[in-house]
Amino acid sequence: MDGVAVTAEGFGLKGPRGWAFRGIDFDAEPGSLIAVEGASGSGRTCLLLALTGRMRASEGTAAVGGARLPKQLGAVRRVSAVANVAGVTDLEPALTVGEHLRERALLQRRFGDSLRGLLRPRAERKDEARLRIDTALSAAGLDLESLPKGSRTAVRDLERLEALRLSVALALVGRPRLLGVDDTDLKLSEAEWAEVWALLTSIASAGTTVVAVCSEAPEEAVKVSTRSTPQGSTRKKEAADALAATGRA
Repeated sequence: MDGVAVTAEGFGLKGPRGWAFRGIDFDAEPGSLIAVEGASGSGRTCLLLALTGRMRASEGTAAVGGARLPKQLGAVRRVSAVANVAGVTDLEPALTVGEHLRERALLQRRFGDSLRGLLRPRAERKDEARLRIDTALSAAGLDLESLPKGSRTAVRDLERLEALRLSVALALVGRPRLLGVDDTDLKLSEAEWAEVWALLTSIASAGTTVVAVCSEAPEEAVKVSTRSTPQGSTRKKEAADALAATGRA
């Protein structure tokens, strides 16, 4: 899947408690790895959700491919997906890895595919779903055979890095041109941090544009900082609440 160029000029979002982020300017080519860098509470998640069409900015403009923000939210949502966003893409602890993957493939088939795709024979649709899942797992670096019970492993039994990989795989099932990943370095060791950025770099290198929230970005990323966001910024819970109110995941 070819990625999209992402640009922003004077991009800002104001919430009930003040500016979540403001004055964001950057220009990234298709297939870029864009790191949204800043402290927790500095508006990083809100910027991620705004760039993926899931929150409406208050000022400035951004472009995702040929779609303009904040006006064309729907067009941006159709080419993007998000992963690892608390309160938005939470995994169900009691469900297995396989159940999550099958559910996502079913949702994609029902709501993401074209009418022509829905009219294909059932066997073809099943093969397509299997291919989507296998491709997404490979891109996310999640080997089901390495899990304690394979695809029957419950989410609650996953290590944090495995859960992050699963969330990324679920987002990739829809073959987005823009992938947004939140909290990429939360509670990870230095070795795990390196693994995550190697994963995101490989996804970007394969063509998908990646926007990733972090505390510290690697040198090779296009860095976008929210460190200068004024005090009183909208917190992550407010971002999740606002997104939930719209019914858009």
